[in-house]
Amino acid sequence: MNYFYNLAEAAAAGNVPGREDLERLVSVPSARTFDLFPGADMLRRKFFGSKVSLCTITNAKSGRCTEDCAFCAQSSRHGQAKTYPLKSRAELAATGRTVSGTPIKRFSMVTSGRGLLSEEVQLIAGAVRDLGPENVETCASLGILRPPDFEVLKKAGLNRYHHNLETAPGFFPGICTTHGIEQRMETVRAARRAGLSVCSGGVFGIGETDAQVIELALTLRELDVDAVPVNFLVPIPGTPLENMAGLTPLRCLKIICLMRYILADKEIIICGGRMENLAELHPLVFMAGASGIMTGNYLTRKGRSMDEDLKMIRDLGLEPG
Repeated sequence: MNYFYNLAEAAAAGNVPGREDLERLVSVPSARTFDLFPGADMLRRKFFGSKVSLCTITNAKSGRCTEDCAFCAQSSRHGQAKTYPLKSRAELAATGRTVSGTPIKRFSMVTSGRGLLSEEVQLIAGAVRDLGPENVETCASLGILRPPDFEVLKKAGLNRYHHNLETAPGFFPGICTTHGIEQRMETVRAARRAGLSVCSGGVFGIGETDAQVIELALTLRELDVDAVPVNFLVPIPGTPLENMAGLTPLRCLKIICLMRYILADKEIIICGGRMENLAELHPLVFMAGASGIMTGNYLTRKGRSMDEDLKMIRDLGLEPG
C-alpha cells in the first residue's frame, strides 16, 4: 500500500507514473483494489476537498445515429432507442431552468448523431443564451463539429463541451468503424482552441483491458481535458455488446482508481451504469477518486434522483459543490 500511496504523492506533485509504475498499477488484481484507495482518496481530497460536483443532462435529440458504436442504443444500425428530432430552443431552455437554484452545477444538452447542422448549432446556442450564466453552467454534447460551430457556442456563453473518446486509441477500431478516434481527438482540440472547457472520457466494460484503461487515461492527459466522465457498460439488447459481461463492482472501482492516479487534478465524474455495475459498493466511488457524479436520468434510461444522490453524499461527510 505504501508504494501506491507514494505513487499518488508523486502524481499530486505533477509527475506522470513511469512505465514500471503503470505496469504495477495494471497488475493489481481486482480483489486488491482497496490497496489503491488511500492514494486515490488523497488525490481527490487534495484537489477537490470534500466537494462533489453534480451535473445532469437532457436528451435533446434522440436516435437515428448514422454511426455504428457497438455499445450504443441510439445507432440506427442496431439501437432500439426512442427517436425524436431536435427539441425547440424554448423547451431546452425551460428544462435547463429547472436546475437553477439546486445543488446541480452543470446542465448539458446532448444530441444523437455524428454531428449537427449549422442551424441546429445555432438553436443550441440560442438555448444557452436564454439560460444565461446566472442560472446554471451549460455544457453541450453535439458530436463532431466544425471550428466555426465552437465559436458560435462560445460566443453564446457555453461553458463546456463534452465529447468522449469512448475507449483507448488502440481499442477504438473494434468498437466503431464509421469514424476514427483521431476525429474525436481533433474535436476535443477544436473545442479547446475555441476557449471552451472540455469534458471527455469513455465507456468501460466493453472488452478493454486494464492496460487500455491506462492508455485512454494517458491520451486524455495529453489532450489536457478538464473533466473525465466514466461510464460503465449496461448491455443493450440488439447492440453488438448485448451479451458483454465481465464488469464487477471491484473492477469498476479499480478503473476509477487508475484514472485518478494518472489524471490527478482532473474532475472524474461517474455517469452511466454506476448503479447497475457498482451495486452495494456504489458509495465507494469517491474513495476510489471520483470527484463528481451525474444525477437524474440518462439518455435512454432512468437514473437516480438528485435527492437520493444528495443524501448519499451527505451521509459520506461530503458536500455538493
